[in-house]
Amino acid sequence: MNQNKPTIGFIGLGLMGQAFTECLCGLGYTVIGYDLAEEKIAAAAAHGVQAANSAADLTARADMVLVCVTSTDGVQAAVFGPGGVVETASADKLLIDHSTSVVQATKDMAAELRQRTGMGWIDAPVSGGPPAARSGSLAIMAGGAEADIARAAAVLDDLAAQFTHMGPVGAGQVTKMINQVLVLNNYAVLAEALAMAEAGGIDAAKIPEALGAGHAGSNMLASMYPRMLARDFAPAGFARQVLKDLDMVHDLAKSLAVPTPMSAQTANLYRILNSKGHGELDGIAVLKLFDPKDGV
Repeated sequence: MNQNKPTIGFIGLGLMGQAFTECLCGLGYTVIGYDLAEEKIAAAAAHGVQAANSAADLTARADMVLVCVTSTDGVQAAVFGPGGVVETASADKLLIDHSTSVVQATKDMAAELRQRTGMGWIDAPVSGGPPAARSGSLAIMAGGAEADIARAAAVLDDLAAQFTHMGPVGAGQVTKMINQVLVLNNYAVLAEALAMAEAGGIDAAKIPEALGAGHAGSNMLASMYPRMLARDFAPAGFARQVLKDLDMVHDLAKSLAVPTPMSAQTANLYRILNSKGHGELDGIAVLKLFDPKDGV
Protein backbone atom coordinates (compact mmCIF):
# COMPACT_ATOMS: atom_id res chain seq x y z
CA MET A 1 0.00 0.00 0.00
CA ASN A 2 1.12 3.60 -0.66
CA GLN A 3 2.27 5.01 2.67
CA ASN A 4 1.37 8.54 1.54
CA LYS A 5 -2.31 7.68 1.29
CA PRO A 6 -4.52 8.05 4.37
CA THR A 7 -6.03 4.92 5.86
CA ILE A 8 -9.73 4.91 5.03
CA GLY A 9 -12.47 3.60 7.27
CA PHE A 10 -15.72 2.91 5.43
CA ILE A 11 -19.05 2.54 7.23
CA GLY A 12 -21.88 1.07 5.15
CA LEU A 13 -21.05 -1.76 2.75
CA GLY A 14 -24.22 -1.95 0.69
CA LEU A 15 -24.45 -1.48 -3.07
CA MET A 16 -22.58 1.82 -3.00
CA GLY A 17 -20.20 0.88 -0.20
CA GLN A 18 -19.03 -2.25 -2.01
CA ALA A 19 -18.33 -0.18 -5.13
CA PHE A 20 -16.61 2.64 -3.21
CA THR A 21 -14.32 0.27 -1.33
CA GLU A 22 -13.47 -1.75 -4.43
CA CYS A 23 -12.36 1.48 -6.09
CA LEU A 24 -10.32 2.62 -3.09
CA CYS A 25 -8.60 -0.75 -2.66
CA GLY A 26 -7.78 -0.79 -6.36
CA LEU A 27 -6.13 2.62 -6.00
CA GLY A 28 -3.86 1.35 -3.24
CA TYR A 29 -5.62 2.68 -0.15
CA THR A 30 -5.71 0.66 3.04
CA VAL A 31 -9.46 0.32 3.67
CA ILE A 32 -11.13 -0.84 6.88
CA GLY A 33 -14.84 -1.60 6.62
CA TYR A 34 -17.81 -1.95 8.93
CA ASP A 35 -21.47 -2.79 8.38
CA LEU A 36 -24.23 -4.09 10.61
CA ALA A 37 -24.60 -7.07 8.23
CA GLU A 38 -21.69 -9.49 8.59
CA GLU A 39 -22.21 -10.89 5.09
CA LYS A 40 -21.53 -7.44 3.64
CA ILE A 41 -18.26 -7.23 5.56
CA ALA A 42 -17.33 -10.64 4.14
CA ALA A 43 -18.20 -9.50 0.61
CA ALA A 44 -15.97 -6.45 0.95
CA ALA A 45 -13.10 -8.60 2.24
CA ALA A 46 -13.03 -10.27 -1.18
CA HIS A 47 -11.60 -7.08 -2.70
CA GLY A 48 -9.21 -6.32 0.13
CA VAL A 49 -11.21 -4.53 2.84
CA GLN A 50 -10.07 -5.22 6.40
CA ALA A 51 -12.87 -5.87 8.89
CA ALA A 52 -13.68 -3.72 11.91
CA ASN A 53 -15.93 -4.91 14.73
CA SER A 54 -17.61 -1.53 15.28
CA ALA A 55 -17.65 2.02 13.96
CA ALA A 56 -15.54 3.01 16.99
CA ASP A 57 -12.94 0.32 16.21
CA LEU A 58 -12.86 1.46 12.59
CA THR A 59 -12.40 5.12 13.56
CA ALA A 60 -9.54 4.30 15.93
CA ARG A 61 -7.67 2.64 13.04
CA ALA A 62 -8.43 5.16 10.27
CA ASP A 63 -7.34 8.65 9.27
CA MET A 64 -10.58 9.40 7.41
CA VAL A 65 -13.98 7.85 8.05
CA LEU A 66 -16.30 7.65 5.03
CA VAL A 67 -19.97 6.91 5.66
CA CYS A 68 -22.53 5.74 3.09
CA VAL A 69 -25.75 4.50 4.66
CA THR A 70 -29.38 4.68 3.62
CA SER A 71 -30.83 7.25 6.02
CA THR A 72 -30.07 10.20 8.26
CA ASP A 73 -30.97 8.04 11.27
CA GLY A 74 -28.38 5.55 10.07
CA VAL A 75 -25.71 8.26 10.01
CA GLN A 76 -26.74 9.40 13.50
CA ALA A 77 -26.47 5.84 14.83
CA ALA A 78 -23.11 5.18 13.17
CA VAL A 79 -21.58 8.35 14.57
CA PHE A 80 -23.25 8.87 17.95
CA GLY A 81 -24.80 5.50 18.82
CA PRO A 82 -23.23 2.78 20.99
CA GLY A 83 -19.89 1.76 19.51
CA GLY A 84 -20.05 4.80 17.23
CA VAL A 85 -17.46 7.04 15.64
CA VAL A 86 -17.64 9.58 18.48
CA GLU A 87 -16.12 7.10 20.94
CA THR A 88 -12.69 7.17 19.25
CA ALA A 89 -12.91 10.39 17.20
CA SER A 90 -10.23 13.06 17.49
CA ALA A 91 -9.23 16.35 15.87
CA ASP A 92 -6.64 14.71 13.64
CA LYS A 93 -9.32 12.60 11.92
CA LEU A 94 -11.99 13.58 9.38
CA LEU A 95 -15.49 12.27 8.66
CA ILE A 96 -16.91 12.36 5.13
CA ASP A 97 -20.62 11.54 4.81
CA HIS A 98 -21.51 10.26 1.32
CA SER A 99 -25.08 9.45 2.40
CA THR A 100 -28.06 11.49 1.28
CA SER A 101 -28.90 13.10 4.62
CA VAL A 102 -31.25 15.80 5.89
CA VAL A 103 -29.63 19.23 5.62
CA GLN A 104 -30.31 20.58 9.11
CA ALA A 105 -29.51 17.25 10.76
CA THR A 106 -26.20 17.23 8.87
CA LYS A 107 -25.33 20.68 10.22
CA ASP A 108 -26.30 19.66 13.75
CA MET A 109 -24.33 16.39 13.67
CA ALA A 110 -21.25 18.11 12.25
CA ALA A 111 -21.36 20.77 14.96
CA GLU A 112 -21.81 18.18 17.71
CA LEU A 113 -18.96 15.97 16.50
CA ARG A 114 -16.58 18.92 16.25
CA GLN A 115 -17.64 20.31 19.64
CA ARG A 116 -17.22 16.96 21.41
CA THR A 117 -14.10 15.64 19.67
CA GLY A 118 -12.61 18.25 17.32
CA MET A 119 -13.23 15.93 14.35
CA GLY A 120 -14.21 17.71 11.14
CA TRP A 121 -17.20 16.78 8.98
CA ILE A 122 -17.71 17.01 5.23
CA ASP A 123 -21.08 16.23 3.66
CA ALA A 124 -20.23 14.80 0.26
CA PRO A 125 -23.26 13.11 -1.32
CA VAL A 126 -22.77 11.62 -4.75
CA SER A 127 -24.48 10.99 -8.07
CA GLY A 128 -23.70 8.24 -10.55
CA GLY A 129 -24.56 4.99 -8.79
CA PRO A 130 -22.43 1.89 -8.14
CA PRO A 131 -20.81 1.74 -11.62
CA ALA A 132 -19.46 5.28 -11.24
CA ALA A 133 -18.37 4.59 -7.65
CA ARG A 134 -16.50 1.49 -8.79
CA SER A 135 -14.70 3.34 -11.60
CA GLY A 136 -13.98 6.51 -9.61
CA SER A 137 -16.16 8.64 -11.88
CA LEU A 138 -18.83 9.96 -9.52
CA ALA A 139 -20.13 13.49 -9.31
CA ILE A 140 -19.40 14.56 -5.72
CA MET A 141 -20.92 17.72 -4.25
CA ALA A 142 -19.29 18.68 -0.96
CA GLY A 143 -19.98 20.97 1.96
CA GLY A 144 -17.38 21.70 4.61
CA ALA A 145 -14.74 24.01 6.01
CA GLU A 146 -11.99 25.03 3.60
CA ALA A 147 -9.29 23.31 5.67
CA ASP A 148 -11.24 20.05 5.83
CA ILE A 149 -11.93 20.13 2.09
CA ALA A 150 -8.22 20.67 1.41
CA ARG A 151 -7.40 17.60 3.52
CA ALA A 152 -9.96 15.44 1.75
CA ALA A 153 -9.44 16.72 -1.79
CA ALA A 154 -7.03 14.02 -2.97
CA VAL A 155 -9.33 11.21 -1.81
CA LEU A 156 -12.45 12.84 -3.25
CA ASP A 157 -10.66 13.52 -6.53
CA ASP A 158 -9.77 9.82 -6.72
CA LEU A 159 -13.46 8.92 -6.36
CA ALA A 160 -14.89 11.54 -8.70
CA ALA A 161 -14.99 12.62 -12.30
CA GLN A 162 -16.25 15.94 -10.92
CA PHE A 163 -15.74 17.05 -7.32
CA THR A 164 -17.19 20.46 -6.43
CA HIS A 165 -16.94 22.30 -3.11
CA MET A 166 -20.35 23.95 -2.78
CA GLY A 167 -19.89 25.84 0.51
CA PRO A 168 -20.00 25.16 4.27
CA VAL A 169 -21.34 22.02 5.93
CA GLY A 170 -24.84 21.29 4.60
CA ALA A 171 -24.21 22.75 1.15
CA GLY A 172 -23.46 19.32 -0.29
CA GLN A 173 -26.81 17.99 0.90
CA VAL A 174 -28.70 20.98 -0.53
CA THR A 175 -26.98 20.34 -3.85
CA LYS A 176 -27.91 16.66 -3.69
CA MET A 177 -31.57 17.58 -3.26
CA ILE A 178 -31.34 19.67 -6.43
CA ASN A 179 -29.71 16.69 -8.15
CA GLN A 180 -32.62 14.51 -7.04
CA VAL A 181 -35.18 16.99 -8.39
CA LEU A 182 -33.48 16.76 -11.78
CA VAL A 183 -32.81 13.01 -11.80
CA LEU A 184 -35.85 11.47 -10.10
CA ASN A 185 -38.42 13.52 -11.98
CA ASN A 186 -36.60 12.48 -15.14
CA TYR A 187 -37.19 8.81 -14.26
CA ALA A 188 -40.93 9.46 -14.50
CA VAL A 189 -40.55 11.51 -17.68
CA LEU A 190 -38.53 8.76 -19.38
CA ALA A 191 -41.10 6.15 -18.33
CA GLU A 192 -43.92 8.25 -19.76
CA ALA A 193 -42.03 8.80 -23.02
CA LEU A 194 -41.19 5.10 -23.40
CA ALA A 195 -44.78 4.05 -22.73
CA MET A 196 -46.02 6.47 -25.38
CA ALA A 197 -43.40 5.32 -27.89
CA GLU A 198 -44.39 1.68 -27.44
CA ALA A 199 -48.10 2.44 -27.61
CA GLY A 200 -47.57 4.58 -30.70
CA GLY A 201 -46.25 1.67 -32.72
CA ILE A 202 -42.78 3.07 -33.43
CA ASP A 203 -39.44 1.39 -32.78
CA ALA A 204 -38.99 2.60 -29.21
CA ALA A 205 -35.36 1.46 -29.20
CA LYS A 206 -34.51 4.19 -31.72
CA ILE A 207 -35.62 7.06 -29.46
CA PRO A 208 -32.12 7.83 -28.06
CA GLU A 209 -30.69 7.78 -31.59
CA ALA A 210 -33.48 9.93 -33.00
CA LEU A 211 -33.61 12.50 -30.20
CA GLY A 212 -30.20 12.39 -28.53
CA ALA A 213 -28.64 15.12 -30.67
CA GLY A 214 -31.50 17.54 -29.96
CA HIS A 215 -32.77 19.24 -26.81
CA ALA A 216 -34.13 15.91 -25.51
CA GLY A 217 -30.63 14.44 -25.34
CA SER A 218 -29.25 13.70 -21.87
CA ASN A 219 -27.08 11.28 -19.93
CA MET A 220 -30.24 9.62 -18.69
CA LEU A 221 -31.75 9.19 -22.14
CA ALA A 222 -28.53 7.45 -23.16
CA SER A 223 -28.10 5.27 -20.06
CA MET A 224 -31.44 4.80 -18.28
CA TYR A 225 -33.84 4.65 -21.22
CA PRO A 226 -32.24 1.47 -22.70
CA ARG A 227 -32.49 -0.22 -19.29
CA MET A 228 -36.15 0.74 -19.09
CA LEU A 229 -36.73 -0.59 -22.59
CA ALA A 230 -35.18 -3.93 -21.55
CA ARG A 231 -37.17 -3.93 -18.27
CA ASP A 232 -33.84 -4.23 -16.46
CA PHE A 233 -34.95 -3.31 -12.97
CA ALA A 234 -32.02 -4.90 -11.09
CA PRO A 235 -31.23 -2.29 -8.44
CA ALA A 236 -28.37 0.14 -8.78
CA GLY A 237 -30.45 2.06 -6.22
CA PHE A 238 -33.81 1.17 -4.73
CA ALA A 239 -37.28 2.55 -5.46
CA ARG A 240 -37.83 2.85 -1.70
CA GLN A 241 -34.82 5.17 -1.52
CA VAL A 242 -36.18 7.25 -4.39
CA LEU A 243 -39.34 7.85 -2.38
CA LYS A 244 -37.29 8.68 0.72
CA ASP A 245 -35.28 11.23 -1.25
CA LEU A 246 -38.37 12.80 -2.82
CA ASP A 247 -39.88 13.17 0.64
CA MET A 248 -36.64 14.88 1.71
CA VAL A 249 -36.94 17.21 -1.30
CA HIS A 250 -40.46 18.08 -0.14
CA ASP A 251 -39.35 18.79 3.42
CA LEU A 252 -36.43 21.00 2.34
CA ALA A 253 -38.54 22.86 -0.21
CA LYS A 254 -41.22 23.48 2.42
CA SER A 255 -38.64 24.92 4.80
CA LEU A 256 -37.43 27.23 2.01
CA ALA A 257 -40.98 28.16 0.88
CA VAL A 258 -40.25 26.86 -2.64
CA PRO A 259 -43.08 25.08 -4.51
CA THR A 260 -42.13 21.70 -6.02
CA PRO A 261 -45.26 20.48 -7.86
CA MET A 262 -43.35 18.25 -10.29
CA SER A 263 -41.49 16.47 -7.50
CA ALA A 264 -44.74 16.08 -5.55
CA GLN A 265 -46.36 14.30 -8.49
CA THR A 266 -43.34 12.04 -8.96
CA ALA A 267 -43.39 11.23 -5.24
CA ASN A 268 -47.01 10.13 -5.60
CA LEU A 269 -46.00 7.74 -8.38
CA TYR A 270 -43.26 6.25 -6.21
CA ARG A 271 -45.64 5.95 -3.27
CA ILE A 272 -47.88 3.82 -5.49
CA LEU A 273 -44.91 1.82 -6.82
CA ASN A 274 -43.72 1.05 -3.30
CA SER A 275 -47.25 0.18 -2.13
CA LYS A 276 -47.35 -2.45 -4.89
CA GLY A 277 -44.33 -4.17 -3.36
CA HIS A 278 -41.69 -2.88 -5.78
CA GLY A 279 -39.52 -0.98 -3.30
CA GLU A 280 -36.53 -3.30 -3.79
CA LEU A 281 -36.45 -2.75 -7.56
CA ASP A 282 -34.43 -0.01 -9.21
CA GLY A 283 -35.98 3.45 -9.34
CA ILE A 284 -36.52 3.11 -13.10
CA ALA A 285 -39.14 0.46 -12.29
CA VAL A 286 -41.59 3.38 -12.14
CA LEU A 287 -42.16 2.27 -15.75
CA LYS A 288 -44.30 -0.54 -14.30
CA LEU A 289 -46.98 2.04 -13.47
CA PHE A 290 -47.33 2.82 -17.18
CA ASP A 291 -47.69 -0.85 -18.15
CA PRO A 292 -51.34 -1.86 -18.77
CA LYS A 293 -50.66 -5.21 -17.12
CA ASP A 294 -49.73 -3.76 -13.71
CA GLY A 295 -50.11 0.00 -14.03
CA VAL A 296 -51.85 2.62 -11.93
